[in-house]
Amino acid sequence: MSKKNVHVVPKGEKWAVKPEGQKPTSTHRTQGAAEDVGRRLAKQNQSELVIHRPNGQIRDKDSYGPDPHPPTDRKH
Repeated sequence: MSKKNVHVVPKGEKWAVKPEGQKPTSTHRTQGAAEDVGRRLAKQNQSELVIHRPNGQIRDKDSYGPDPHPPTDRKH
């Protein structure tokens, strides 16, 4: 798999882990479970994890790839 962003998106009553430009790789009952799987996939691929709200709006992003100008992480 290439270094494409990994999205955690709502899918009906469930949450899906969806690499950018591809079909969902898995669905989960909770957003937290989908985040865990998405985070592992993003770390494995050195890409960015994009977490969406139930309305589809982006809630959060975490980058796991090499960044030549990394921002100061104020969230963790």
